[in-house]
Amino acid sequence: MNLWQLVLTELKAIVSDKAIAVTLFGGVLFYSVLYPLPYLHQVPTEQQLIVVDLDHSSLSRQLIRHADASAKIQVIGQVGSITEAKRFIEIGKAHGLLVIPEGFRRDLLLGKGVTLSYGGDASYFLIYSAVAEGLVSAGMDAGKQVQLIGMLAQGKNPKEAEQNLNSLHLNSVPAFNPSLGYTPYVVPGLFLLILHQTLLIGTGILGAGQWRSRSYWQQVSPLQLVCGRILAFMLIYMVFTSFYVGYCYHWYKVSIQVSFGLVALWLLPFLLATAAAGVAMSTLFSRRDLPTQVLLLISMPILFVSGFVWPIALIPEPLVLGSQIIPAVPAIMGMLELNQMGASWASVLPKWLQLWGLFVLFFGLAMLGIKRRARALAELNAS
Repeated sequence: MNLWQLVLTELKAIVSDKAIAVTLFGGVLFYSVLYPLPYLHQVPTEQQLIVVDLDHSSLSRQLIRHADASAKIQVIGQVGSITEAKRFIEIGKAHGLLVIPEGFRRDLLLGKGVTLSYGGDASYFLIYSAVAEGLVSAGMDAGKQVQLIGMLAQGKNPKEAEQNLNSLHLNSVPAFNPSLGYTPYVVPGLFLLILHQTLLIGTGILGAGQWRSRSYWQQVSPLQLVCGRILAFMLIYMVFTSFYVGYCYHWYKVSIQVSFGLVALWLLPFLLATAAAGVAMSTLFSRRDLPTQVLLLISMPILFVSGFVWPIALIPEPLVLGSQIIPAVPAIMGMLELNQMGASWASVLPKWLQLWGLFVLFFGLAMLGIKRRARALAELNAS
């Protein structure tokens, strides 16, 4: 059996195995829709706010209008006490509250400091930050209006007063995420993680189901088997990767900062290293269900140590260092730097070389594992 006959045999074994076929073809398609769903709305907007207005003045009503006009907040009503407002949050009808103290207008016009109390459902920190940001912006707008009234009352020229209020202009331009949404930086990392996990599971199931019985894998050398199995999965995952980076990137409006040639060059050692790691890992199991169970358990830790949903600085350093042996970790960070952040090839070259190093490492481990399995099966048959 030559190499290409082996690759064809491997492809037949993959497609005819229902568990592998569902994991690979069904999983890649299903997760391409499921994983990005929570991020489609990009940022939380129109969060329900309940107001406790104890001042009932023209200025307090103006503040409420400013809050309602914010894209972050939607004022759904007013109540007479903080207890009633808390009840709205407890039953889920509101996500935040604003308390306007008594004497709000009088104290502002007298130049005294005024404290506005606001809060939100902190169990969802994105919602809480949206409520807080909207209320801070509304409060600052209301404060400027009061300052303007005071300046005009002192006889200042209206244009001069306006300039004094707006003497500082902030020009905030996001460097790597112009939309300030989640999709442009979360979805690319998730797609690589999906490719990583499904490829490991597929190779793990295929190998774990073969090591305990005689099959075509014993008719070839360990080197030929590892090369053939990696090539078979590479042919499949070239299609999956093109689907994710091509169609799905376009569908979810993920920007492409570099050429597809550089993306392909970057992903080549990632797929090779992951396939080799899957073959090596499969030699540790003799039950087909174990690879899936183990990989599902470690999928969330891999997600966090990859650094795109949680800052690496907040993760224990030994865990970060240990995670560098997982192909998905340098691949995800390098892909985000190269494509989303517009980094040069020279800056991501160390991670690219790291992926090639992982490929060599796992290729060697796969060879050793298959030799060990072949000896164990031979000894079992001899006994």
